[in-house]
Amino acid sequence: MIRKSLLGVTLVAAALLPACSSNGSAGGGPTASGAPPSIDPSLRVPAPLAVHDLSGNPCSGLADSQATAIGLAAPGKTAEGQTGKSCRWQSAAHDANKIFISPLSVQQSGLTGVYATRGTAKYFEPATVEGYPAVYADNADLRPSGSCALWVGVTDQLAVGVTSSILVGPNVKNPCPIVKEVAAAMVRHLKGSA
Repeated sequence: MIRKSLLGVTLVAAALLPACSSNGSAGGGPTASGAPPSIDPSLRVPAPLAVHDLSGNPCSGLADSQATAIGLAAPGKTAEGQTGKSCRWQSAAHDANKIFISPLSVQQSGLTGVYATRGTAKYFEPATVEGYPAVYADNADLRPSGSCALWVGVTDQLAVGVTSSILVGPNVKNPCPIVKEVAAAMVRHLKGSA
């Protein structure tokens, strides 16, 4: 199930990889002139969050005290993936349940880059997290099986995926609220680091 839950994150992120190597087409890489890609105005963040450590250490997205208050075992564990580093937070109550924080470092157009994958998404639901633009989106709809993917724009250039792999307990059939709770805690933590 962990592999299934990360499948969507990998697919959305992988869909952005060709855009990163393009010459300024609707994705994430610099334009032919070397300028940053254009950002959809409706997806601009209200104030960029302090993310200087996040790509190198995605576990810095949550304080240990926040994680334990949510029911996660601290500390989180960093892992390397196809699209960069992610942090895995395990449930304190159920070893099988995990939450992942994955900065989408492979592109530089923030949530606009995630929106570029809208046509291939099995679900795509715009949202906000603590006043920051976000979207529930994945290339496979595994929400009834405990997997939910929420992308949050933390700067105009960086989106962070918060995803779940929930196998047991009350959140199996409805994993998105816990994912949003973790995303909200992350935004509050990053605001405090600014």
